[in-house]
Amino acid sequence: MLYACRAEPPVQPVPIQTSPPASGSSAPVIRGIADEIRYQVETGSPGSLAQAVSLIQGRNLGTVEFGRLMNAAAAALLRSVYPDLPVRYLPPDAPVTSAYTRILRNADKGIYTPPPADSRDFLEYILPFLAYYPEPRGNTQLRNVLPDLEKAAALNPGSVLPSLFRGFVHEKEGNAEEAEAAYREALENAADCYPAELGLIRILNDRGEGEQAASRLAGLLIRYPDNMGIKKELARNYAAAGDWSSAEAAIAEILQRNPRDGEFLLLKAYTAMEQGRYQEAQAPLDTYASIDSGNRQYLFLRARLQAESYRNRDSALNYLRSIIRSWPDDTEALVYMAGLLMESVRPEDVAEGRAILTSLLSKPNPDPEVLSLAVKDTVRREAWREARELLERLLARRRNNGDLLDAYRVERGLGNAAAALAYARELFNREGAGEEATAAYLTALIDTGRRSEALEIIERRLQAVSGGAQKSRYYYLRSRLRNDDDAAMNDLRSSLFEDPRNLDALVAMFEIYHRRRDERRAVYYLKQALALDPNNPQLKRYENEYRAALRSN
Repeated sequence: MLYACRAEPPVQPVPIQTSPPASGSSAPVIRGIADEIRYQVETGSPGSLAQAVSLIQGRNLGTVEFGRLMNAAAAALLRSVYPDLPVRYLPPDAPVTSAYTRILRNADKGIYTPPPADSRDFLEYILPFLAYYPEPRGNTQLRNVLPDLEKAAALNPGSVLPSLFRGFVHEKEGNAEEAEAAYREALENAADCYPAELGLIRILNDRGEGEQAASRLAGLLIRYPDNMGIKKELARNYAAAGDWSSAEAAIAEILQRNPRDGEFLLLKAYTAMEQGRYQEAQAPLDTYASIDSGNRQYLFLRARLQAESYRNRDSALNYLRSIIRSWPDDTEALVYMAGLLMESVRPEDVAEGRAILTSLLSKPNPDPEVLSLAVKDTVRREAWREARELLERLLARRRNNGDLLDAYRVERGLGNAAAALAYARELFNREGAGEEATAAYLTALIDTGRRSEALEIIERRLQAVSGGAQKSRYYYLRSRLRNDDDAAMNDLRSSLFEDPRNLDALVAMFEIYHRRRDERRAVYYLKQALALDPNNPQLKRYENEYRAALRSN
């Protein structure tokens, strides 16, 4: 423990000694070693804190009251703000009679200590914020401390800390513009304030400026090659960009140093799941369960694993309901839950899912994920005109790969083959768009009569993919290019061998036997298709036609 566990005597703060600024400068005039040390601590950049520690040690001030006080303040800032800097400081031993001691002791407990109303001490406004940095605890209203940070900035305009912490508050509160301005101000005060650079990188990524963010991150890594904070941001950046192989390598390095780093155990599970390698997500999730089984992200990944790997909708819904009990306004969990419910065969589940979606859509300026789910729902119901209206609202806000895929499906459903091809081509030409984008592009080529171009790509992909669902999809697409049913059926059987749950292949087999009036075989494939997608409007029409045969079978 940093501080002795004993009753506190009356607090006697060490007064700040300031000098008038030099003409034309906002920096204080340094009158002596004490002023120099305090100036370096208050500046709060990596270089200035290292300089303060060096001065304390070099002048043998670690045993005097002022040196102990400044060493404790510098150590607290280095631990919280720059934990990866290789700066060696003396073991913190702040005088128990100092106000800073109480502030730092409370900060260790996550308790914010408001400064006295008449305080002119910069550090009394800054050190309390370490209770919230680098991660707030509980339901903290960070915006409430902004006036204290503004006062700190007024007391010392040259310090990097007020603007860094303001950027952090605005980022956590979702105010991207204010956060960006504050982070840029911090970097103007101290170019080596890498947490501000990392905050700016996160904002650029969220705004879709991934290339600029990656460039800045690469520059940081050159300057700080062994900085784990930067390596962690790099791993997050790779994962956000869908660069899974790079993300996995970065995550592996982080977990090698700390196998119980909770954030990156979850990120490891997430990257595996995003690639469809669900079994590989199981081990990191099991490890994380011993750290915090009530964590929101952990519960959400468990829900995804149950739904997407084990097809256990009820188990997934139980995890999601656990999230919503604790976080009733969690849009991501509500959207995922509504999607699962609307895919159910139980009418009461579908009704509940629609009710959740309707509630989310009724809010002012619904989240893009809500609009995306609404588009998918209308596509599933084949309500194409409603889908286009929702799609226009979505594309005005966002245009990611999934949105382009939905746009392709909507235009295809409306019979606009050329517009569908335009969206599919835009998606296909994006770096790292994936196999689903390729399949959409191939389907659009076939729909517009570009059969030879489609076949060339299909043959290449069949040679490249090893097997499973991806290979199944390409066999199905090739079946659409065959000139007779027998050749098409050979491809469809290969498709179902690779993935017996390929709905398109099952429907295609059914339709061939339906045309041939082979009721027994048609019903065999129709039953499998209905089991996979019982609410599909097209299949519902076939179900009505074959109702008697389905019952007898």
